Amino acid sequence: MHRLLVLALAIPLALAAPAAASAAPGCSVRVDPAAAVAAAATTNVWMAGDSTMANPSSSSTCPVGWATEFDGQFHTNIVVNNLAVSGRSIQTWLYESGVTSTKNSAGECTLSSTTPSTNWQKTLDGMKAGDYLFIQFGINDGDTACPRHVGSARYQQLLTMMAQTAQARGAFPVLVTPVAAIACSGSTATLNRGFYPETFAAGTATGAPVIDLRTLSVNYYNSLGLCPNNGDYTAGLVGQFFCNDHTHFEAYGARRIMRLVTGALKTQNIALAGSLLS
Repeated sequence: MHRLLVLALAIPLALAAPAAASAAPGCSVRVDPAAAVAAAATTNVWMAGDSTMANPSSSSTCPVGWATEFDGQFHTNIVVNNLAVSGRSIQTWLYESGVTSTKNSAGECTLSSTTPSTNWQKTLDGMKAGDYLFIQFGINDGDTACPRHVGSARYQQLLTMMAQTAQARGAFPVLVTPVAAIACSGSTATLNRGFYPETFAAGTATGAPVIDLRTLSVNYYNSLGLCPNNGDYTAGLVGQFFCNDHTHFEAYGARRIMRLVTGALKTQNIALAGSLLS
């Protein structure tokens, strides 16, 4: 009878032993499951563009690019890397000093090197599956002189390449037409900026969504009644919106252009919209 009782007590203890052993402290580092899930869920948003997107320099409050406060529009699982640089065309952003000041027989700027720029290399090194790559150029690219000059076919080729590079890594490219300057015809703000069909053609070729910021911005200027104006970019709503030119934004204008972009994420059902705070 006593032996049966001892056996009955021993069986559950034996069954429990492996669990107790696995729970015992060892040499391995403990991993916080919640922290691991959070790290895996982090999505990077890489932003390639020019001064209309770029962060302001430390010594200036103008211009302010529309991507400056993009990070603050999302939940903490989204990390925005704003790598836009003032004065860049798509080609000089990609290859920096590898673009020469000499045109070749095709009328394109000759490349001395296709070594990626610091910012493109940073994007290539960091971009992972599930990330996003926003691309907006087409303002400096219209320069007739090298190194900034980019022809129509070359622009489409480079934009397509960038989108396909993102897709090859499992990331999602978002193409953005260049934000419009303020140009008036009487009381109407008019469409301007080039490389518009090329951006849509690259979107068609890759299946990437295109945010038509050129049209959105012009429609918004008209809704605010920014035309006509006397060209004084230091006063009134025009002065509040733009730097002392017709192209770059004060912080007020940059925030409103940014909201056009986040609004387009929603209306175009781009999945990143699900991480917006509102």
